[in-house]
Amino acid sequence: MRHTPSLMLLLTAYFFSKIAFCATTESPMLTLQTHPQQAAITSTAPTLDVKSYILLDATSGKILAEKDADTQLPPASLTKLMSMYVISGALRSGLIHLNDNVKVSTKAWKTGGSRMFIKVNTDVPVKDLLQGIVVASGNDATVAMAEYVGGTEEAFVSLMNNQAAALHLTHTHFMDSTGLPNPNHYSTARDLATLATAIVEEYPEDYKLYSEKSFTYNNIHQPNRNQLLWHYPGADGLKTGHTDEAGFCLVGSAINQDGRRLISVIMGAPSETARTEDSVRLLTYGFRFFETHPLYTPNTTVVTIDTLKGVHAQTPLGLSRPFYITLPAGQFAHIETTVDAPHPLVAPLVKGHSYGTLNIVLNKQVIGTQPLVALQDNARGSFWHNMISSARYHYHAWFAPQHEKANNG
Repeated sequence: MRHTPSLMLLLTAYFFSKIAFCATTESPMLTLQTHPQQAAITSTAPTLDVKSYILLDATSGKILAEKDADTQLPPASLTKLMSMYVISGALRSGLIHLNDNVKVSTKAWKTGGSRMFIKVNTDVPVKDLLQGIVVASGNDATVAMAEYVGGTEEAFVSLMNNQAAALHLTHTHFMDSTGLPNPNHYSTARDLATLATAIVEEYPEDYKLYSEKSFTYNNIHQPNRNQLLWHYPGADGLKTGHTDEAGFCLVGSAINQDGRRLISVIMGAPSETARTEDSVRLLTYGFRFFETHPLYTPNTTVVTIDTLKGVHAQTPLGLSRPFYITLPAGQFAHIETTVDAPHPLVAPLVKGHSYGTLNIVLNKQVIGTQPLVALQDNARGSFWHNMISSARYHYHAWFAPQHEKANNG
């Protein structure tokens, strides 16, 4: 009996020495239930005579096609997308209201380029000015709102650049609220696609403005310059731009019957007709040759992993946000799901912290990833609890498989 304590210590040391080894064991493989197999439908992206473009699936964030998408170019009136983003934030926070009256300054009234035709020293409601910015692309309306929100246009531009930094628009810088030419005023197709996605997702109450086909103010009727609204089914935004330096630009957006949204950005097209036709080509390509599927919802268990030293023997891992995957049409049946995570996990584990990665694999290539987070806390247990649970785990890990193999002879 005097040898029992030594035997217990040896057994404890043996079981705990296996923890580091087991933590490096192969990650579990998951297989999704998919639709019946069908042949892939493939095509190459359109060749467009523009300086830059990008096509983005707004639901999944997948880039479907691009050309020089990080080239810094003058954005012309696409700048007003950021002006509207800042204004929408001011409305949401209650700093300004749609029924507020804005007195038109001499500077706003004199601003050249496309105009809403507001008059100096008149009071114009915010809601009318927003239509003037989005539908009529009025530089005068944009400056009036910039001064109302920021105090001065210069202060408002600082807000624009702060928001650009917050959205990680790393190749964008603004010098004014309207997009009038300036060598230090630039953006990229990729940054503008990111901005457009933020507008759609964060401010749906204001996004409806972008689908309005015309606007009348002071008996002056102006159509929306975005011809996609007439020429592409499901098109509901966003903004056009044009200067001699920028060429013809268009940020387009369309949604299909399944609720899938694509965003296209054209910069530097040779004509107004070309920017519309090229946008139609991109959107048609994206909807026809790609498909997007929901895979997992937030806070649902993707995989449950054995856990050592915890009060719970297992820990559920899942996602903190929805996971959609975009892939070539007809390929959904061929995807696999794998999990990269230590097995077993070792407590303590904190709810919401990442402890692995979920991978979507197609043709042996990873086409999408999301971090796997703990869906519950799993605190460290007591010494004796940990020793017993570790012994139980290692018994099943080492002896049970051999026993099952012998029985299955």
